[in-house]
Amino acid sequence: MSRLLITGVSGLLGINLALNAVENGYQVQGWTNSRALKDVPFEQRSVALEDLKALPQALRESRPEAVIHCAAIANLDLARQNPDQAQLVNAQAPAVLAETAAKMGIPFVQISTDAVFDGQKGAYREDDAPNPQNTYAQTKLAGELAVRQVYPDALIARVVFYGWSPSGKRSLAEFFYNNLMQNRTVNGFTDSIFSPLYVRDLADLLLRALRENLRGTYHFFASQALSKYDFGVLLARRFGLNPELIRPIQTAQGGLQTQRSLNLSINPEKLAAALNQPLPDVHQGLERLYQDRENGLRERILSFLA
Repeated sequence: MSRLLITGVSGLLGINLALNAVENGYQVQGWTNSRALKDVPFEQRSVALEDLKALPQALRESRPEAVIHCAAIANLDLARQNPDQAQLVNAQAPAVLAETAAKMGIPFVQISTDAVFDGQKGAYREDDAPNPQNTYAQTKLAGELAVRQVYPDALIARVVFYGWSPSGKRSLAEFFYNNLMQNRTVNGFTDSIFSPLYVRDLADLLLRALRENLRGTYHFFASQALSKYDFGVLLARRFGLNPELIRPIQTAQGGLQTQRSLNLSINPEKLAAALNQPLPDVHQGLERLYQDRENGLRERILSFLA
């Protein structure tokens, strides 16, 4: 399994996963939609996920030995405003790609989200009943179900992550970093709980899961949960920034347009057992985020955006 197709390669997960895969000896083809990258160490191809009829041929022409489908409409407000497009990209396109991969006899990984849960109880396991609260989450759950129907042996990877992105503003870590570097006051939600993985840790785990031929649904999350306020404070302290600039507030005070689930703490024990390794905690992830910045990864990724 040396030829790997990664969709959404210009996004936060896509680019970090592609770089990690190249470093580990994979021959990578990355699919982009409207935003191409420059000077990347892998092959690129522009493919419109909205063109469902063209997707099977595009996938066959790419000749991958495995597919990790990262591409999605992940902006919650955009999905709410364009539900038909969100359904097309987040649910229908994954089904077409998964069905084609099944016919080709190659592994398929569908990237999903913690937001399939309603946030009422937390510590969610893979067999807890989903109850998505917004259009994005509803269409991502529809994508899970559609992929599972056409390719029962596919891997559904539910995730939430942070890291350095080509736009420089895609992740919560970048939100805190960019603002605190400019000494700007920001809000941190004390009642919004999550279990975020550093994106490079997530990339490591996804590639390992491929090698181990994991099938079914798994939770790819940090081994601990915390509030988004506490995450910002930890990041500020590690980067030598001022945590006092983060104002602790409730999510309801944030003026957000789209409803969000609050307690999305996740139990990743099934994945840890399957891979026979402990999953990183948030402190380890933030340390790697810091070291990668020191080693120039942030600037390198920013330079890819044409």
